[in-house]
Amino acid sequence: MIDPFDAAGPLRAEYLGVDWAAGPLGPVSTWSPALLGALDLMLHSRSAATLLWGPEFVMLYNAAYVDMIGDKHPAALGASARQVFAEVWADIGPMLESVRAGGGATWTEDMRLLMSRHGYLEETYFTFSYSSVRGSGGAIEGVIDIASETTDQVIARRRLELLVRLNDRLTDVTSTQQLVEQALEVLRSDPADLPGVRIVADAAQTDGVGLLTELSPNLRDDEAYRGFLRLIGTALVHGRNRVAERRLATSERELAEALQRSLLGRPAQPEHLEVAVRYRPAAVGAEVGGDWYDAFQLPGGDLAVAVGDVTGHDREAAAAMSQIRNLLRGIAYALPAPPDQVLSALDDAMAGLAVDTLATVVLAYVNLATHRMVWSNAGHMPPLLLTPRGEVRLLQARSEMLLGSRLPVQRSSHHADLDPGAMVVFYTDGLIERRDQGLDIGLERLRDTLKGRQHLTADQLCDHLSEEFGDNTEDDIVLTVIRHRPE
Repeated sequence: MIDPFDAAGPLRAEYLGVDWAAGPLGPVSTWSPALLGALDLMLHSRSAATLLWGPEFVMLYNAAYVDMIGDKHPAALGASARQVFAEVWADIGPMLESVRAGGGATWTEDMRLLMSRHGYLEETYFTFSYSSVRGSGGAIEGVIDIASETTDQVIARRRLELLVRLNDRLTDVTSTQQLVEQALEVLRSDPADLPGVRIVADAAQTDGVGLLTELSPNLRDDEAYRGFLRLIGTALVHGRNRVAERRLATSERELAEALQRSLLGRPAQPEHLEVAVRYRPAAVGAEVGGDWYDAFQLPGGDLAVAVGDVTGHDREAAAAMSQIRNLLRGIAYALPAPPDQVLSALDDAMAGLAVDTLATVVLAYVNLATHRMVWSNAGHMPPLLLTPRGEVRLLQARSEMLLGSRLPVQRSSHHADLDPGAMVVFYTDGLIERRDQGLDIGLERLRDTLKGRQHLTADQLCDHLSEEFGDNTEDDIVLTVIRHRPE
């Protein structure tokens, strides 16, 4: 008999350690073909998934599911979901019972569950689907759950929306008393993050206002939470000075930049490659932009690099940018396909999830063994290759449609070999576009600036380009430089 747990990977030992014969499923040798087939499919999936088998909803799951349930693992393996998820069974139990009774599949998006998985009842959010698994005779034997945790995204979106509302409400305050009244009305609308919130005001103090709040017992006391509170405090301090229009514009700009930077993470730094990134806000204006970068490693080890730009320069653009960046990261990680197919899948996801915006993006994969780069470009500025001899080559390809156009498009991938010492520069149009000159002029200037700079590191090249092009910009600038370290 083929070992049904061969595909369990890091969980194989746990599977073998469960006394299945003593539980509701009985000895493994007696398991039905439906159970064995569903188990094999689930264990080979890269998405977090679990099987809930029989009337007791006995749990079998893959390695990707472990992070979602925290310290419930490994005891959850082979146990009844009724006991494992006792604290949320009133929420999920009826859905599982309905599917098992033949009521059809379910789809739930961003469901709030107070789950005990790290020693306390934690506010969590999940998007998941319950579907029935039928045996050879058509009877429903179990339920499969395909899930993704959206806790960070939901809470970050909630906090971002509150910061935006708070900033808008404080725009026209004319006194400290009005500031306190307006701010409290907004802050008390979010008791999940801010239970028992108060504001103290003291005109004799330099800052003049301060935030007092309890921390939620259902949220992690982490840097994201503390940073959110600091941003509120910053907004309150800035609000007190908004009687002066110049100070108002300055404070809004600082908050906008802080919010934009909070949506961008640190890039991966794989062996033999240098990866440097820069985000620089526009020199004029105070609204949040939609420029972004990302650099992360794929399951097979390749480095994925993405640089994109969402149309618009407002808060909605920043929110859309966050959605698209997260969608692209998830699709690229889960879909073992070249960049053109990933961008096509991203287009489909944007349409299906009603992400109603246009965006440009260039997505590149770098094989760390061969240092061959494969990329696809959806209406974005072309990357530039700086060779080890100091020559500059524009990685120009056939122009392809932006993301979000809702039009059929055949996307394509292209490749280039990165010799030791070679660098690739990805950027958004804010780097080269100026009101008094066309893109062609700016692109030619960029090529001239890069020539002969092959001796610089990726970080040094980013700094050099920022100094050369960063002044008096009318748009945000995003830069990403990757460099194949010389032998």
